[in-house]
Amino acid sequence: MELTAGHVWVMVAAALVLFMTPGLAFFYGGMTRAKAALNMMMMSFISIGIVGVVWVLWGSSMSSGEGFLEIVGNPFATFGLEGVNATPDGLIKVGYAATFAIITVALISGAIADRAKFGAWSIFVPVWVTLVYAPLAYMVWGGGLFGTEGVIGKALGHAIDFAGGTVVHINAGVAALVLVLIIGNRRGFGKDPNHRPHNIPFVMLGAAILWFGWFGFNGGAAATAEQAGLIWINTLAAPAAAMIGWLITERIRDGHPTSLGAASGVVAGLVAITPACADVSPVGALGLGVVAGVASALAVGLKFRWGFDDSLDVVGVHLVSGIIGTVAIGFIAVPTEGTTPGGLFYGGGFTQLWAQLAAAGVAIVFSAVMTAIIALAIHKTMGFRVSTEQENVGVDLSLHAETAYEFGVNGHGGSFQPLHEAMTGKSDSAATKASAEGKESVQA
Repeated sequence: MELTAGHVWVMVAAALVLFMTPGLAFFYGGMTRAKAALNMMMMSFISIGIVGVVWVLWGSSMSSGEGFLEIVGNPFATFGLEGVNATPDGLIKVGYAATFAIITVALISGAIADRAKFGAWSIFVPVWVTLVYAPLAYMVWGGGLFGTEGVIGKALGHAIDFAGGTVVHINAGVAALVLVLIIGNRRGFGKDPNHRPHNIPFVMLGAAILWFGWFGFNGGAAATAEQAGLIWINTLAAPAAAMIGWLITERIRDGHPTSLGAASGVVAGLVAITPACADVSPVGALGLGVVAGVASALAVGLKFRWGFDDSLDVVGVHLVSGIIGTVAIGFIAVPTEGTTPGGLFYGGGFTQLWAQLAAAGVAIVFSAVMTAIIALAIHKTMGFRVSTEQENVGVDLSLHAETAYEFGVNGHGGSFQPLHEAMTGKSDSAATKASAEGKESVQA
């Protein structure tokens, strides 16, 4: 079959979404302490590598095709993508879907910054994508429970999730909260001022890359030029309004707007518009963005009140705005002839609202239960958290033998302990002294 403009656009959109994960690495990396920046970025990059392999082998097969109990697809149906290229755009769609799986699991990592074992994270990623992401993607997009022919879809109506409110953001937000509760808080959480972001320009650069890539994230599946135009404008409008809403909230609450707040507001608006981008008007997108920006700005402070260390506000932004965007469709969805009755505010009644509430509820419960099983299994066996000494030294040095910045001689000055001490627990001076004593004893 001839390569069409539509095929090319989906490939470009997939590249944009893939680029979002390095953008997330900058966004998260700048929000951590300097001695944990590389580790935070590595958690995003390793997600690309692992999920890329998983999706080719069995992940794609589990998210589509014939399934088990409308919950998950058969992992062996197209194992290794066997036979997928028989359809004209089969592999193109697989590539596009893979980038969604990659960034979803990478989003979770921000909640456990500064304290998670890299090896444990590298085990969590493929297991979680296999047992949590792929099944939920199948339920929502692959013809499962929430499809038009699914059990819940038939009972309550088809739940709208155009680009990932449930599959991506609610899923990642719930998983992040579960991991935080299992792994525990950072030392000095809520008290140590050094937990503040170390590089705000990185955060803003990351937010800019995310916003850029999000046009592919939301727009890659557009079916018509009219729909693509609506998605593009809504992907501009909602984060813009959310940024303003977040900054106004900061100004009223704290007395000053911040750069971190501007970047976080953009992401909150992008999260909220994701499920609704093709089904709300531009004015509706503006309203949705304002609500998401204000709500997430208020929600991120709850971690201090309730005592859970969601390090980089994954719960406050992705879970909260993901729920807002998903449920809001039940109120402000524009009616589409022969497809959706429209939201409550457009005279569509409660039909769409019940469907959206059900989708959000099932996503929350499924993600929470499955993530808890996976995380507890890892935590009780190999351990998910670094030692106190490694956390104090910094996970960059203790886990990767690297530092993001050079502070002083040999790049290990400032707040960093010498590399030898970080890796072995013994100071260079002690090691040198022991070596000298050994030589003397031999000579004697």
